[in-house]
Amino acid sequence: MRALDNYRIDIYKLPNKTHSFDFEFENSFFELFENSIIEKGKGTCHLELMKEETMMTADFQIDAEVELICDRSLEPFMFPIKKSENLLIKFGEEDVELGDEIISIHRDTQSLNIAQNIFEYLTISIPMKKLHPKFEGEEETDDLIYSSDDFVEEEEENEETLDPRWEALRNLKKQ
Repeated sequence: MRALDNYRIDIYKLPNKTHSFDFEFENSFFELFENSIIEKGKGTCHLELMKEETMMTADFQIDAEVELICDRSLEPFMFPIKKSENLLIKFGEEDVELGDEIISIHRDTQSLNIAQNIFEYLTISIPMKKLHPKFEGEEETDDLIYSSDDFVEEEEENEETLDPRWEALRNLKKQ
């Protein structure tokens, strides 16, 4: 995977201070990940990496535009993403994810690849309901929403059309 090498940072020789890195990505970036919900897009990631003796702090600033398909009209549209994320990287005995924002890497790790982090931050920025900007501000109506008045009217209609054979049972129920 030579394409992922563009997102590798050699951390072993970095001195203990803050370092800045800039990465660019486009459509080919999203092809590197299987079953990606994003197929097209482009953007940049600015990374501030503060290295210390026992840990590193990575501050991601992502500015991107990805193509989404509208759930209502099935039209493609460009969706802007501006995302800031922080990742705490501790040096330890093994590579393990300790939480959403904390990972541990082996203390002898030579390099760090941030492609997966950028991809995940972009993916979680995609809204559950993808609506084309032309539908912004429109009120949605859901045919499955009823008010309590609808049920009262429906009951009254049912009472009027009640089969006379059931009337005897209804009288027993009232007693």
